[in-house]
Amino acid sequence: MKLPSLVVAIILSVVWPHEATAQFRFPMPEFESGYQHPQTNVPSAKKIPVAVDISVLAVALALTAWSVLKHRSRHEVLMITIFSIAYFGFYRKGCVCSVGSLQNVLVPFIDRSIGVPLVVLAFFFLPLLFALYFGRVFCAAVCPLGAVQEAAAVFPVQLSRPVETVLGLLPYAYLGLTVLSMAMGCGYIICRYDPFVGFFRRGASFNMFIFGGIMLLCGVFIARPYCRFLCPYGVLLRWVSRFSKWHASVTPAECIQCRLCESSCPYGAIIVPVPNEPPVDRRTGTKRLALLLLAAPAIIAFAAWTGAMSHQFIARLHPTVLLAERVAAEEQGRFAERSVESDAFRAGKQSTAELYAEASDLRIRFKYASAWFGAFMGLVICAKLIRLSVIRRSEDYVPDRGACLSCARCFAYCPVEGNNADA
Repeated sequence: MKLPSLVVAIILSVVWPHEATAQFRFPMPEFESGYQHPQTNVPSAKKIPVAVDISVLAVALALTAWSVLKHRSRHEVLMITIFSIAYFGFYRKGCVCSVGSLQNVLVPFIDRSIGVPLVVLAFFFLPLLFALYFGRVFCAAVCPLGAVQEAAAVFPVQLSRPVETVLGLLPYAYLGLTVLSMAMGCGYIICRYDPFVGFFRRGASFNMFIFGGIMLLCGVFIARPYCRFLCPYGVLLRWVSRFSKWHASVTPAECIQCRLCESSCPYGAIIVPVPNEPPVDRRTGTKRLALLLLAAPAIIAFAAWTGAMSHQFIARLHPTVLLAERVAAEEQGRFAERSVESDAFRAGKQSTAELYAEASDLRIRFKYASAWFGAFMGLVICAKLIRLSVIRRSEDYVPDRGACLSCARCFAYCPVEGNNADA
């Protein structure tokens, strides 16, 4: 536990002094004054061949898989975690990010004239490929966003199953909003609201810096809050990992059911044994499943209606809608000062009437898009309810292949693991 604490202390000590440099030190110039912005000199980025980044990613994934499945070493996983924070985080400044690459992969489906760089495709598909064979080893130690949270999880506690299940719906909502935002031209919201990339780049908006700090502080007690309850890419990894050919096991030999692994996992990713006799008879379970299947269309339809009714709020993801609301509020005198965005708009050629008309058209389009988003969430809720209603047979403590992050925490608590090591 001392090692992760040291890593967090180093991260915060590096990030905190540099945050002030991300804020405006002087007031913005007035656009009416004829001020011309000088040419900005940006330090050149580290020129690293694409093959190097892809190779480092592949090697890190392979080493993590080997450490988890063969060596069963929590210590090795932590070493790779520190490397990922240093290389993919601070050295490469969180880019290319596999989580954000989801947006890049969606772009060609919307605009076929835009391609996807090879390095982005590699960072998107390689973790999924490894998840298909070895489970979520990318989440275990390679993802810099997950790695920095794993280092911060010093005193993790377990959440109750109902709380875990309800909060587990949020990543699906984020995934749906990501697809919706890309389809509607709202921009890259995953990158916009990334809580940790500002740390890696040593510069972020004040709000995002606070958000990232809260995430890390919460992560001391609630392990990996972003990974478990927000990350949209984690949804894809969860789906693929369920079909993994090989996966980390709780014990290397016969389970003695000591329950130590159950209490050691802060992610609720261990399936406990169920008795031979089910708590309800098969006929009752079949009726319950049939009712859920019959209710599914109604649930999805209601969720679609709810999404459509929420389109005014969801439409604010689009900068044009947000700008129109800001300009209207300023004209009504609800703000004492103008924003930088509204000043830039007034300096342009578009009229206020044209801005309002464009925003109105976008809201209409958002009404249909939000309905599809709501239907998707209704489908997710139905799938969750059906999955909870199915009794899963298990004689030993085994990992939930979808939820397990392959962090190797349970290995250190397993007495069978220690006996095998002594042998």
